[in-house]
Amino acid sequence: MARPLSRCQEIERSIVKKFRKALFNPFIEAVKRYSLIQEGDKIAVCISGGKDSMLLAKLMELLKRYGEQNFELVFLAMDPGYNEENRARILENAKTLELPLTMFSSEIFAAADSVEKSPCYLCARMRRGHLYAKARELGCNKIALGHHLNDVIETTLIGMFYGAQLQGMMPKIRSQNFEGMELIRPLYCVKEDDIIAWARYNGLQFIRCACRVTARTEAEEGCSKRQEVKELVNALKRQDAQIEDNLFTALHAVCVDTFPGLKAGGKKYSFDELYENKKTDS
Repeated sequence: MARPLSRCQEIERSIVKKFRKALFNPFIEAVKRYSLIQEGDKIAVCISGGKDSMLLAKLMELLKRYGEQNFELVFLAMDPGYNEENRARILENAKTLELPLTMFSSEIFAAADSVEKSPCYLCARMRRGHLYAKARELGCNKIALGHHLNDVIETTLIGMFYGAQLQGMMPKIRSQNFEGMELIRPLYCVKEDDIIAWARYNGLQFIRCACRVTARTEAEEGCSKRQEVKELVNALKRQDAQIEDNLFTALHAVCVDTFPGLKAGGKKYSFDELYENKKTDS
């Protein structure tokens, strides 16, 4: 008689069976399409405690276990100033998912809360810097973050609507401040709705954004710009189920020759410059 599966084994089985098409396959697609993992890599999977990073950790672990490439993983969690409840939830979920966490502390929430202008930008930059530094200390050459397909299209739309620029989110980036380090996003092709469905199916409860700055500003202003864009995309999706796929595909088919301005390699090109270099009609 077969032994009953453990809680962790049941969760892993759901990823490779029930949610294979929705989660595992697009994860593998991103890893291969953007060449995110190479032989001999040592990757710090950065865990914030939310649904996205926790799923990423399990996917990376499964890929290491069953994949053909030889690479190492470190499951890295930073406590930027969580309250006791959120910290305990992260540790509890890591235990359930059998993830050997390396956790370290910082005072980033307090630092971000002390500034009035762009606290979220400061917080994100500081968190990434701390993660890069700790990952390098542990001998890693890459950090993996849990940004998914919806983060990619929402970030692009936020830049258009509120930043007056067309700027995307890359599947991988070389660090400018930590030589030899690279950031990768293996959930790049995974949809948020499917991550939510997986968490609910397994009865998993993860922390949401635990930053007190976000909690305060959203209470004062109603909701964040990201939430506004998310609701807009969801409204459009109710009219056309292909909206998410179309937006994501569009990011891979940018017709640069049809834009009146361009910024590349840190340099801006005006319409006249682009027009003079254009040899044929479009």
